[in-house]
Order: sequence, then C-alpha cells, then structure tokens
Amino acid sequence: MTARVLDGKAVARQIFDDIRRAVAARVSVGKTRPKLATVLVGDDPASVQYVELKQKNAKQVGIDSEDHRLPALTTTEELLSLVRRLSADETVSAILVQQPAPRQIDMARVVQALDPVKDVDGFHPINAGLVALGLPGGVEPCTPAGIIELLDRAGVQIEGANAVVVGRSNLVGKPTALLLLKRNATVTVCHTRTRDLASHTRDADILVAAAGKANLISKEMIKSGASVVDVSTNWVDGRQVGDLGPGVDEVAGWLTPNPGGVGPMTRAMLIKNTYEAEVRRRP
Repeated sequence: MTARVLDGKAVARQIFDDIRRAVAARVSVGKTRPKLATVLVGDDPASVQYVELKQKNAKQVGIDSEDHRLPALTTTEELLSLVRRLSADETVSAILVQQPAPRQIDMARVVQALDPVKDVDGFHPINAGLVALGLPGGVEPCTPAGIIELLDRAGVQIEGANAVVVGRSNLVGKPTALLLLKRNATVTVCHTRTRDLASHTRDADILVAAAGKANLISKEMIKSGASVVDVSTNWVDGRQVGDLGPGVDEVAGWLTPNPGGVGPMTRAMLIKNTYEAEVRRRP
C-alpha cells in the first residue's frame, strides 16, 4: 500500500485562487483592498526567505503589502514602537512579526501589543483564548488551520476520528488539538516524554507529528490507513525532514510530503487570515 499524498502545494494554490477572486470582488464594489505588514528583525536567511514568500503570495492575490526590516540589535522597546504604530495605522489590515526573533526581544510583550484584529498569526492571548474556548471571532493560527483545511479538502473524516497530536507547543501542538476537538474528533496529545508513545499512535485515525524530532515515529507506530500529517522541520545531513521515519508511506492512507505539505498551507492560511482581518474591520 502506498499512501495518497496530502498535497499542500496544490491545496494552497486553490486557496490563493479563492482569495484572489474574493479580493477582486471586494475591490470591484469600491471596498478597501487588504494590506499585510511584515516585520523582520535581523537577517536570518530562512526568515528572510519566508517573509519574501509571504510578500509574493500577497501580491499574487491582489493584497497590498509593506515590509519592515529592523537590524539584529533592535531592542524590544524599538520593536514595540513599530508594532504599536502599525496597530494604529488604519491602512494596515494585518501584521506579521516574523519569528524566531533575536534573543533580546521579549516576544510575549510584542505579541500582546498587537491589535488582536490585526494579529494574522493568531498568537495574541485574546485570539488564543477565543480559540481555546471555542468561541467565534478568534484568529486561528495559520499552521493548525492549514492542517484542518488540508484534511478537509482531501475528504478525510475528522468527526468521530481518533486523533493523536504528538507535540505540545503553543504554536502548533496545542491549537491543532483544539481545532480537532472543535471538529468533534477524540483527541490525545502526546509528546517526546510520553510513555509508550506507540500505544497511542497505533490507535490514531489521524496522526499529527509536530514534536520536532527526526525519526521519532516509525512505520510500526502507524495504524494502517491512517491520515498522517508531518509538521516538523528538522535538518539531517543538509536536507529537510519531519518527525517520521522511513516506510510510513507503506502503511498510511494519506500522508503529507515534507517539504511541500504543511508549509505551503501555513502561508495560504496567513493570506486568508489577512483578507478576513480586513473584512472584520470593514465589512
């Protein structure tokens, strides 16, 4: 058995097409065009590339953007000043502060300074709280939302499924578990210190691997026919891999490539969140 591909690139293209049409329709009736403001502190090559991709994606769908680059030695107070100015700027729909930031930056303070409506990543405590409580109006974090969208568009049954999330980060693991619960899955959250991890993963109809440890999950730990989403970015001998070991594709029913699975979906959901932020501000 060879797993069917959960193709993040293909689904992301569909989402970009949807947003392009929505932006064009909005502008055609005289409504405002969304604008994304990106902020990058320092010159980490991976972060630079990621911000450039987001800027490119925004342009492709007709969303305006502006890019703010700050030196690596920027202080928290200097970054806070920019974030507060962008939050007050009526021309800006959504704000992305690229992470990771240099060590001297207190990102908790920076995130809390964002206007929650413009918090395109969904990291502000107000958005995180609304998502955790299952209340409307909260911005869903891009990667977890992208995972759900990818499963939905593949026709994977979420309601009633046994879902196991391996990883407990605030960025991916916890919010992914919450979004799966919202869709009526039965969810177990595991991590690298879980005893007998395989006893949990072998029961999973949906398995989300987001622990950040290469080869953590072997093919023997996968339920036959399971839908497996490999989120993590690990580097082994200069190449990107996730948390899965060899041969998982021989057991799984659906499987994300890595790279090319979740990454494109994260960017697509960021663009979707940017559009929706403007709709919330100016219906």
